[in-house]
Amino acid sequence: MTRSGPRPVIGVTVSRRSGWRIYPLIALNLWLAGGCARRWQAGRGIDMGTVDGVIIGGGDDISPDLYGGRLVTSARLDPDRDALERGVVLDAFARGMPVLGICRGSQMLNVALGGTLHQDAYATYAASDHRRTVLPRKEVRIVAGTRLARLAGDAPMKVNALHSQAVDGLGEGLRVAAHDRGGMVQAIERVEEPFALGVQWHPEHLFYARRQMGIFRALVAAARARGAEAAQLAGVDAEAG
Repeated sequence: MTRSGPRPVIGVTVSRRSGWRIYPLIALNLWLAGGCARRWQAGRGIDMGTVDGVIIGGGDDISPDLYGGRLVTSARLDPDRDALERGVVLDAFARGMPVLGICRGSQMLNVALGGTLHQDAYATYAASDHRRTVLPRKEVRIVAGTRLARLAGDAPMKVNALHSQAVDGLGEGLRVAAHDRGGMVQAIERVEEPFALGVQWHPEHLFYARRQMGIFRALVAAARARGAEAAQLAGVDAEAG
């Protein structure tokens, strides 16, 4: 259960195109998990000193300029958002602040830490189920012994899928926490403080699922631990029970 006390404030980056419909869902999940949300997007001022944690939300593709990749013609880019979110991730880690990456946000977490992406993930992973839906119809396999497994269990999980890019080379300090049956990375996590988790799916659409809510509760627990100057990973593990 989430501990009592002031609600940690979580900065949430969203797309200028789709943020109007995605942000309310993320805010709802954070509220149910014991936190509160603050909307951030490119073109608006942000203040890292006013939040306790960060969510990098989904939406636009990430420019290959950030990691030396190849641009595909179907990519929908927002360079201003790329710059904002890369800076937010790096500043968050410099401040010892927890980070949750959702879909694009998981990819940005990886890129900000020096990793690379597959621009056309399903061309690379032909055996992966190419399902584009907000409904939980794609199966992912959680890696045993990871923090995600502690949070959500290591049984196969049904999730949604809206992405075209995926993690390729891992960024510094990250490990794979889940993949699909074709081998495509579906979740990554930081192995040391501060807490950071990236999931390729959209848990904000699945707020009715206990395993998905555990992801948001973990971020809130990490933010609360940071506020108490305590170990975040221990706080997350305690939340997981």
